[in-house]
Amino acid sequence: MEPKNLIQRSIDTVRVLCADAVQKADSGHPGTPMALAPLGHVLWSEVLNYNPINPDWANRDRFVLSCGHACMLQYSFLYLTGYKISLDDLKNFRQLHSITPGHPEYGLTPGIEVTTGPLGQGFANGVGMAIAQQYMAARYNQPDFNIFDYYIYAICSDGDLMEGITAEGCSLAGHLGLGNMIYFYDSNNITIEGDTDLTFEEDVSKRFEAYGWHVQNLPDINDLEALSTAIKNAKNETSRPSLIKVKSIIGYGSPNKHGTAAAHGSPLGKEEVRLVKENFGFDPGKDFDIPSEVLDFYHQAGKKSAEKEQEWNELYNRYKQRHPNLAKEYEDLTTGKLPEGWKDKLPVFEAGEELATRKASGKTLNAIADFLPQLIGGSADLAPSTETNLDDYQSFSVKHRDGRNFHFGIREHAMGAVLNGMALSNFLIPYGATFLIFSDYMRPPLRLAAIMKIRPIMVFTHDSIALGEDGTTHQPVEQLIGLRTVPNMTVIRPADANETAQAWRVAIEHKDGPVCIVLTRQEIPIIDQKKYASAENLEKGAYILSDCDGEKDLILIATGSEVHLIMQAQKKLKKENINARVVSMPSWNLFDRQSSEYREKVFPKNIRKRLAVEAGSSVGWLKYITDDGDVIGIDTFGESAPGDEVMKEYGFTVENVLKRAKDLLSK
Repeated sequence: MEPKNLIQRSIDTVRVLCADAVQKADSGHPGTPMALAPLGHVLWSEVLNYNPINPDWANRDRFVLSCGHACMLQYSFLYLTGYKISLDDLKNFRQLHSITPGHPEYGLTPGIEVTTGPLGQGFANGVGMAIAQQYMAARYNQPDFNIFDYYIYAICSDGDLMEGITAEGCSLAGHLGLGNMIYFYDSNNITIEGDTDLTFEEDVSKRFEAYGWHVQNLPDINDLEALSTAIKNAKNETSRPSLIKVKSIIGYGSPNKHGTAAAHGSPLGKEEVRLVKENFGFDPGKDFDIPSEVLDFYHQAGKKSAEKEQEWNELYNRYKQRHPNLAKEYEDLTTGKLPEGWKDKLPVFEAGEELATRKASGKTLNAIADFLPQLIGGSADLAPSTETNLDDYQSFSVKHRDGRNFHFGIREHAMGAVLNGMALSNFLIPYGATFLIFSDYMRPPLRLAAIMKIRPIMVFTHDSIALGEDGTTHQPVEQLIGLRTVPNMTVIRPADANETAQAWRVAIEHKDGPVCIVLTRQEIPIIDQKKYASAENLEKGAYILSDCDGEKDLILIATGSEVHLIMQAQKKLKKENINARVVSMPSWNLFDRQSSEYREKVFPKNIRKRLAVEAGSSVGWLKYITDDGDVIGIDTFGESAPGDEVMKEYGFTVENVLKRAKDLLSK
């Protein structure tokens, strides 16, 4: 077969394969993969550096399918180029326990770089991936040794570009001049409801140019030469991210449904798939028919690309000889090994003083930063308030790619997704900060981080109604329980400065899923670790902070700033011959992972009188307090007033703890 004919046959094979898989599943999105097959062909056969045998090669190009509903395109090319995906896996598209789910899932399917599907998330993830590459290049690349020079390629749709997170993400990418990003905008003018002119008529090209991107417009996605040329042009734009707008026809090759919403979110139908096959010269009686010459062509493309890793390994071995210290640092950090003695740098705070946990967090970060080069981050324009600036380091910028302070701007949604992209480097431990109330702006990327079990660290300050005068709009109530309910999420609300330092230790050592450290604005007492239990017990999620002699009458439980209330209450109850155990419970999530024996030790089944105190929603506490217990919480919104007055108004006082404890015992 002539090369030109083989290429067209290969592209059409992908189109038919995608239509077949969606039809067999009786579910999915056939139209976009059929339209994007030419672009996929150029990427996987000419452009991308990847190794199907080693999908985690450090210097591979990253491919992000932001419009994750088009995942049959990606699954098809992963199979054809030799990844550990079988034809049976394609036949099991969207089926129970398959590795080809309805949207790409990181960690499940070889070659999938990030979980996408919620539109716009992948777009911003790629920004984080690009930042990671630039930071690693600045730290490790040396003259004649470009160890890290990979690109981030992404495909996004009309729907992606309607989502607000893409505006946040492209604004940040343009500002940072991330020239290692090459994005393709599939402009097919179709969404589920019909033509995009129902809601979306803006000039996307001008919009991205205004954001500082290099923009190219291609009138026909089927023009392979134009695609190749555009990518080469984009690679020459080293100081600007690139957007290549490509016009496509959704459902290309479908006689009756091409260019319509009918090809978007539903199978084409058996009869239409038959017509598609006839249209492309395939046997309509055969399903999942892949010509041997096509399979061989893509296998060879995969093998040729794999040779790039061999070349890189040779380069890295020479680098290792010339720069052994840098190589050792990189290898240690990528294997999860932390520097010896770094925990010794965690500050210990003396009792007798008061310190806001947000300030204790800032002191902790600055104490350990020198020893953890992979720890980088910033805030959504709130560094002075969240205390997240690393004082001895530059800000990451066009001039300072080795900077470790990030200014995400007032872009909480994108910040979360960018952090996810940074975390997916499998090198960086990124953190981002904002007020707890604004975690609501970040829920989609936080949930996706939990699904992927990656570990960005979120610093949420101003954690309760105690923040005061800013009032109801800024006072979190339901946010704590909302975060705690996310699977694989670890939420830590430390009781004082020393628990805060230990919260950072736990977060940095944590492997599976994001960690949220929730901190106070107001100053709170530092607990005497010599007199009471060590703050190192925070790693267990809950621990006996202060016990009493003899038989216990009740257990007082609290998190964060309310722990000092129950400690004072314990002393006053003792004077009335009431024995109370005080439990600091900074993390439900960590506690639930402890052994049943340990959990029984902290909360014995025979002590059912339990009072929990937390300046947040009372929802969820029943699991720990039993039916015989009670909660001092807040299940309404706060008010605008000085913080101590608001706390008093809502019952967060020692006197109210005493009253509620006695009421509990009288029942």
